[in-house]
Amino acid sequence: MAQQLSGRGRLGRAVRMLRTGRLLRPRAAQPDRSMPASRPVERLAAEQLFSRVAGSAPVQGNAVRLLQDGAENYAAWLDAIAAARRSIHFENYIIRGDAIGQRFAAALSAKAREGVAVRVLYDWMGSFRQVPRGFWRELRAAGAEVRCFNRPRLDSPFGWLSRNHRKTVSVDGEIGFVAGLCVGDAWVGDPARRVPPWRDTGIAVQGPALADLDAAFAESWSHAGGQPPDPAAILPDPPAEAQAQAQVQPGQVTLRVIASKPNTMGLYRFDQLIAGLARRSLWLTDAYFVGTTAYVRTLCDAALDGVDVRLLVPGASDIPVAKALSRAGYRPLLDAGIRVFEWNGPMLHAKTAVADGRWSRIGSSNLNLASWLGNWELDVAIEDQAFAAKMEAMFEADLQNATEIVLDLGRVHSAAPRPRRRGRGSPGRLAAGAVGLGSAVSAALTNHRALGPAEARVMAAAAGLLLALAAAAVFVPRLLTVLIAVVAAWTGVTLLVRAWRLRAGGLTNSESQGG
Repeated sequence: MAQQLSGRGRLGRAVRMLRTGRLLRPRAAQPDRSMPASRPVERLAAEQLFSRVAGSAPVQGNAVRLLQDGAENYAAWLDAIAAARRSIHFENYIIRGDAIGQRFAAALSAKAREGVAVRVLYDWMGSFRQVPRGFWRELRAAGAEVRCFNRPRLDSPFGWLSRNHRKTVSVDGEIGFVAGLCVGDAWVGDPARRVPPWRDTGIAVQGPALADLDAAFAESWSHAGGQPPDPAAILPDPPAEAQAQAQVQPGQVTLRVIASKPNTMGLYRFDQLIAGLARRSLWLTDAYFVGTTAYVRTLCDAALDGVDVRLLVPGASDIPVAKALSRAGYRPLLDAGIRVFEWNGPMLHAKTAVADGRWSRIGSSNLNLASWLGNWELDVAIEDQAFAAKMEAMFEADLQNATEIVLDLGRVHSAAPRPRRRGRGSPGRLAAGAVGLGSAVSAALTNHRALGPAEARVMAAAAGLLLALAAAAVFVPRLLTVLIAVVAAWTGVTLLVRAWRLRAGGLTNSESQGG
């Protein structure tokens, strides 16, 4: 009973803060004060450090199950949806209208018709032109609430750059899922055509941490214009006859739900901290790796200090510049002794980490600034040796279908030949490519780091773009002037409107306090 009431209390407090606007401001999470007094001082200090860095306190007493690829993840999601009695919170960056998307729409619609509170939140950019006409209308007609996250608005010219990249499902406040998977046929493949599924990873969570997962959904739902869900409808008090059973914890796993938002950089600091503290091993899997200079330096320092650092990334790319950027970033890693592997399948979309056979992370965040700084993301950090052992076994199995990248006479290349494959594009890959391009150009102009031959194509592409802009300024100056004027006018009007709203809101608050 105590565990469930604790989760209910955290969710209720989060929703109350949403309604008063306080939860929308970043704040440092309070560390878990329920730890036994007998634990060493160093351990308590470490817990406090992790809580401050991640903005998330540890939650004990959870059960976590590792799920691999679309077959396991989708089956678990659909089973939980079919068993829902009170509420379903379904949040995803990309929802496609293909066979898998239609299957989930049918399952959600069926539960909404039964009276279950179904809330679906999708991202405008991620799901743009991904579903047929009437897809969302049919869901709403069945009784589901559907919200679109962050449509472009005239009063926010660049606000659309911040995306909701989360992939979560929560059912009845009892079972939840956190993953790197979107909703689409690509994650199940096409056996008839011998097309393998995209490689991806997720988890199922049961226990008191579900309150934090639902609180994160409530915040993003509110940001999209929805009324925060009523905690009583998600985590009701258990009946008297079930109180004894409720006292039994679902598991013994301690985890943190890291729900990051733009400009908070909680996960970035957490990733840096884990990389800095790793003593034996740090194995990373990432779909769009474009690490910052500081993060790459931390990885290199760990490797030079004897830590077994490995990085598994996709081998396929439909954007040549993105592939060139990824390979350009390999050189400092390889020089430091980090082992880099490229996936041989059609697409590697997982975002995971495992360190020292103890710490694990799974979720939606990629190792690039778009995820660390610009998006709404959600990851789960797990401290459990048994779970970490499963993560390590999965990573080693993945390496069986990957090719190691090596340095040979100063050049970066694959250790063995492999078939050429092309992946499917996404806004995430474009964002990662843009960040990497900016980093490479900055390095070339300021000489703050050495550049290798792999970055020659990147420099050539940047040079071509700048020369094209210069030519446009010389030969069609009016066009360039009009574009600059439109952007400047739009931005100026937006700032003026915001200033007026802030002033009007301040005057209203002053009058209410004075009255």
